[in-house]
Amino acid sequence: MILDKVNYPEDLKCLKDEEKITLATEIREKIIDTVSETGGHLASNLGIVELTIAIHSIFNTPIDKVIWDVGHQTYVHKILTGRKNKMDSLRKLNGIAGFPKTTESVYDNFNTGHSSTSISVGLGMARARDIKGENYKILSVIGDGALTGGMALEALNDVGSSNTNMIVILNDNEMSISKNVGGISMMLSKLRTKSVYVNASVKGKRIINKIPFIGKKVVKFVQNTKRGIKQLVIPKMYFEDIGFRYLGPVDGHSIEKLEDIFKICKEQEGPILVHVLTKKGKGYKPAEVNADKFHSTSRFNKETGEKLSKGKKDYSKVFGDSLVKLAKDNKKIIAITAAMKDGTGLTDFAKKYPNRFFDVGIAEQHAVGMAAGMAKCGMIPVVPLYSSFIQRAYDQLIHDVAIQNLPVIICADRAGIVGNDGETHQGLLDMAFTNTIPNFTVMAPKDFNELEKMMEFSVELKKPVLLRYPRGGESICFESNSSIVYGKAEVLETGSDVTIIAIGKMVARAKEVADKLKDDGINATVINSRFLKPFDEKTVLDNLSNVIVTIEDGTIIGGLGSRVEELLFTNRINKKLEKIAYPDEFIKHGSVDEIEAKYGLDTKSIVTRIKDSLQISKIKNIGGQIS
Repeated sequence: MILDKVNYPEDLKCLKDEEKITLATEIREKIIDTVSETGGHLASNLGIVELTIAIHSIFNTPIDKVIWDVGHQTYVHKILTGRKNKMDSLRKLNGIAGFPKTTESVYDNFNTGHSSTSISVGLGMARARDIKGENYKILSVIGDGALTGGMALEALNDVGSSNTNMIVILNDNEMSISKNVGGISMMLSKLRTKSVYVNASVKGKRIINKIPFIGKKVVKFVQNTKRGIKQLVIPKMYFEDIGFRYLGPVDGHSIEKLEDIFKICKEQEGPILVHVLTKKGKGYKPAEVNADKFHSTSRFNKETGEKLSKGKKDYSKVFGDSLVKLAKDNKKIIAITAAMKDGTGLTDFAKKYPNRFFDVGIAEQHAVGMAAGMAKCGMIPVVPLYSSFIQRAYDQLIHDVAIQNLPVIICADRAGIVGNDGETHQGLLDMAFTNTIPNFTVMAPKDFNELEKMMEFSVELKKPVLLRYPRGGESICFESNSSIVYGKAEVLETGSDVTIIAIGKMVARAKEVADKLKDDGINATVINSRFLKPFDEKTVLDNLSNVIVTIEDGTIIGGLGSRVEELLFTNRINKKLEKIAYPDEFIKHGSVDEIEAKYGLDTKSIVTRIKDSLQISKIKNIGGQIS
């Protein structure tokens, strides 16, 4: 195999053209083998094989620096930069990450995980290079979907006017996760088809074709003329006019053509944009046919493409179904997505209420700002975003929504630990950063039924809401669910030995812990906080034991534990408090179960910690002066 003798980019420079073609096939096979066993991002990596080979063949990496936008398409890059024998550990605890990590390799120049950042980062590196008087190439690889992000457009504007030497490689595969939308997508469609003048008069063509002897020749002449005009005009209209030298479009699956165009890039000065056309899922039929399904996938049968684990009902599905029901009777309900229609459960809503569904592309800031505008005009916008993506719209939450107290419902999907995608995707901060925003109501359901009730409540509340829920959740179901009352917690069990206060997903964990403690004769009060803001201080104060435990799937700073700590301090209550949450650090990749066990949020660890606290508390109470 050619891949056996390729370990680092310098090995590519010794290969013949036909060997690189074979290498591309072998890399695709390795990626399919790997992802079918580990799960991960498949379609995007299959689509970028030849492009990655060409980049590392022509440029002098790691001296020349490549910044990968989003970063989930770097499996090929990892294989070619010394990590091919570690691919079986991809996204596993203590294994290699599914995204670029500077701590993992000198070939990973910047940590990325969210969209639309690479051009800004690339320009920053280029300007730092120039100030230091150094000489190397900077390449920012960005997808057409990521180009819809405002940060990417801001960066393009700056790069174009800067006259800085850097290369932007536009990997145009016509799809991000959901189908691309908006003016940028339309522009790129024109560029893809610029060899055919789509505005030609079909009627005129038919008439001329009927002219004996010369008709077809005239049509061909006119078409060739239009091709030439469009070849000259369109690139200048969209990229060259803002300062780039535009090269392309080029076939992203021809290593030879890619290498030729990159050789030209190396000799040019100033900003260059290379437009590369690729196909998501290239070389694996199931992924080619259904690229969105294989954007990010769990383990699957590589022969059939079928997932090994059957899809189950989850929080995203429950949210989507609930919203459809509510929208039937309430015409003011609007759904907005930032290119994540399927992932956030809005597929059915989009089909049933297309006039009230809006996909704004990868543009969370715009999504929330637009929602605020709609709310100001009497609508009830619901904006489901993955928790880690809400961070991108923090200013809009404050400035556009909260200050005017507008009824925008932000649904934080994938809240808490999501696992294998690592630091950039863990949803640990949403409670902490919305807990401090005036006018916001922050709550989380303990199970599917409570999510439905909270959706109904949020729609009627007419205030800004953050409603958070985790990935999955199919195994969590409580027998009873009381009505939602604004700012009111729910007492699930009463006991005198320890008070356990939990929120969201961790309410089920608290119940498991209480059951385990009961086996050892320890009786616990279990409180489902429901609301982080406003916080039900009275219910907590009425149910205090000598030992109080808070459990949450968020950061230890600024969440439920901090709320209870402030409450005890304000009321001068001297009780033992155990705050169980994730530490003040970024949590790396691994399965959810592994991460919970590592950080002491699994049932066994919590039971042990409570027993230890009870023992310490008992000693202090008996001894009085014993420390």
